[in-house]
Amino acid sequence: MTTAHDAVVLAGGAARRLGGVDKPGVRVGGRPLLDRVLAACAGAGRTVVVGDPRPTVRPVGWTREENPGSGPVAALDAGLTALRTPTTGTPTGPTTGTPAGPTPEVLLALSADLPFLDGSTVRRLLAALDADPEAEAALLTDAGGRRQPLVAAYRTGPLRRALDAARAAHQGLDGLPLRTLTAGLRLVEVPADPAAPLASFDCDTWEDIATARARIRDHGAVLDEWITAVKTELGIDLDVDTGVLLDLARDAAHGVARPAAPLTTFLVGYAAAKAAEDGTVPAEAVAEAARKAAALAQRWAAEQDEAG
Repeated sequence: MTTAHDAVVLAGGAARRLGGVDKPGVRVGGRPLLDRVLAACAGAGRTVVVGDPRPTVRPVGWTREENPGSGPVAALDAGLTALRTPTTGTPTGPTTGTPAGPTPEVLLALSADLPFLDGSTVRRLLAALDADPEAEAALLTDAGGRRQPLVAAYRTGPLRRALDAARAAHQGLDGLPLRTLTAGLRLVEVPADPAAPLASFDCDTWEDIATARARIRDHGAVLDEWITAVKTELGIDLDVDTGVLLDLARDAAHGVARPAAPLTTFLVGYAAAKAAEDGTVPAEAVAEAARKAAALAQRWAAEQDEAG
């Protein structure tokens, strides 16, 4: 069971090394960087983005630092404060406000420029914090062992105390580095998972953006990236066995004709949607429709073989 938590995503930096471009809106794999991070932390009870409001892949609250662009510590403080205060937003649109209420004891703190962050990494951070009652924060470490304070899970009580202490010591929070906070917290390090070594890869330059775009087109990742992008674009929340559909497309192409592959998979999707309307679990509907179509394609091919 995942620990109850909220999330704050920092998306208000100046992006000077990108020429001041709207970095959270830069697309990698067809999706804005911010949306990729929001998908990874979708399990949060409430999410506040510190940055300028925009359409997003899921409802979030919005806030800004008292002095916009005043650094990550001030932004984190603004996000934590917003979770205790209703934020503004449209009640039905993608930039909804966040209802005030008791804040869970755990807060995810993430930057908005992490193209390879995934839900598995988030769950590992939460699990590491939960497993060590003495720990006040769990920070991901990259392949070089460097701590990532914006790929981290914090206990909200100690984090608030660290923010208050920093504010008192420095007459404010503007311009402070994140180590100002982490230096006074009991930390547990979470090494990068070999299965997700790029979870903390952030995009600070156009070279980083180019690297990220090239990485997702690697042979081993491109199909999953494309399917996720299509589902996001179409508003579909459905886990499907892509292997089954690829096998179906192969059978239709080889047993009938090459153009039959995309047409058959389209018809399977349509049939599955109709079945789901009648109460069938969507993933099961896709699997059953694909099974029937694949069997038909194999019978079609068998008839051709018999005809010589």
